[in-house]
Amino acid sequence: MQPSAPLWPMPAPLQLGDNVTIAAPSSAICDEASLHAGIAVLESWGLTVNTPTCLGRHWGYLAGRDSARSSDLSAQAGSALLACARGGWGAARLLEHAVAWKEGWFLGFSDVTALLCSRMASGFGGGIHGPLVTTLAGEPVWSQQRLHDLLFGHSVAPLQGTSWAGGIESGPLITVNLTVASHLLGSLHLPDLRGAILVIEDVGEAPYRLDRMLTHWRLVGALQGVAGIGFGRFSGCDDAEESDPTHTFSLEQVLRERTQDLGCPVVADLPVGHGNGGNAALPMGVPAQLDGNRGTLSLELSTQR
Repeated sequence: MQPSAPLWPMPAPLQLGDNVTIAAPSSAICDEASLHAGIAVLESWGLTVNTPTCLGRHWGYLAGRDSARSSDLSAQAGSALLACARGGWGAARLLEHAVAWKEGWFLGFSDVTALLCSRMASGFGGGIHGPLVTTLAGEPVWSQQRLHDLLFGHSVAPLQGTSWAGGIESGPLITVNLTVASHLLGSLHLPDLRGAILVIEDVGEAPYRLDRMLTHWRLVGALQGVAGIGFGRFSGCDDAEESDPTHTFSLEQVLRERTQDLGCPVVADLPVGHGNGGNAALPMGVPAQLDGNRGTLSLELSTQR
């Protein structure tokens, strides 16, 4: 195995009364009700959520001009948690200029993958791949509780998936949306994947497009050094465009074939990402163990506290 990427310690656990700032680095917020519902969940945990400045702000399909959305990312000073409102598109545009990252917790997924990865590559811990503010209220109780427990310093249960390739490996955890992270390849914004436990999810991509992206990762050597691979949910990624099943590959066939020769444990069906069933919060850069024999993904947080 290649040498492992460094580990990123988690910030201090949240305390009752800590401030939360809402950021909108991607698409415009069209459903204010879901935003307020997510804020209500955070407030029910005893947190103080600052009044969002992004409501009604838009520039085309984005939640404001790049300068306004970038300013959201520098607003964490004085807040223990910077929580992203929604995904969509636009976060990667903000990486064209240096981001003044602050210490603390940073939450989001989907298009926010670009920021989670760049933040980690810049040496900042505390990123959590997990529910957005606009999706938080719709999460099942176990998923909400898992996010709460991670933020407040409590242990969380292993995630159960399906074993595709055996073996047990440990390494820093990196969780990404495949499409978004694929557009970071070759940039300085993708963290070191060597020795990492890489968890991948996506939404709305046909199998041939997933094949194309995973092949790109293989061509640049990004997958060959990972310690293990976990597949989250690939919602809406079955190929409905091909009417003849003899002339296509299924989602599972593509994911299996593109990873079967990597010589590392592979676990599928993890409850992570888009779609129904819960989006399990996973902290970026912390030590994790992928057990390809039992099909589990566990955090090893005892070394972080």
